[in-house]
Amino acid sequence: MRPLNRPARRLALRLTRLARRSRLLRETRATVLIEMAFCIPLLALLGFGGLEMANLTLAHTRISQIGLSTADNASRIAVGSNLSLPRVREIDINEVFTGAEKQAGGLNLKARGRIILSSLERNEDDGQWIHWQRCFGDLAVDSTFGDEGDGATGTDFPGMGPAGSEVTAPPGSAVMFVEIVYQYEPLAYGKWLGPRTIRSTAAFNIREGRDLTKVYPSAGSTPSTC
Repeated sequence: MRPLNRPARRLALRLTRLARRSRLLRETRATVLIEMAFCIPLLALLGFGGLEMANLTLAHTRISQIGLSTADNASRIAVGSNLSLPRVREIDINEVFTGAEKQAGGLNLKARGRIILSSLERNEDDGQWIHWQRCFGDLAVDSTFGDEGDGATGTDFPGMGPAGSEVTAPPGSAVMFVEIVYQYEPLAYGKWLGPRTIRSTAAFNIREGRDLTKVYPSAGSTPSTC
């Protein structure tokens, strides 16, 4: 390679000095934009992830509260007169489910959920017995802890609830046991999180004496059978 002659060397020296004095080479404000371009996707990912987790936690809390309210309201059913024990009618059960649907506003509980209300009582052998069971919601799931008629005779049926922690009905009374299942729909990470099924249970003793013979029919009211 041939060395530069004197005029060429002078020109190169001037260009070098000019470049050193240029504001463009000393400009640092653009580095902030570059750093932000790298950080924004990560911040957006973390932000939406936090929002998803918060929404899932809220859904768990709401489903739990709906289950408690349903069991509580079912335990308070008392329709009758001073001449007879209060009766449970089909319309009363349907009204309990209507209240649960109203409380679940925005969750689309009917389409994506299922409430299973069971009357846990004692049979003639003093064993636990699911006397009747009613359901609300279109989600195709069955009770985890028993179906209507389980334990009608004998003492083999332990009650309702997780193994070893079953709820049992006291003599001459009943327990309103509620299972609620809900299919959670993710906000932004459906493909990553996949389907999330929320389950909750609740139980309340009936608040006063009740006619435990049967669920009485109501004119114009369709039973919410399972």
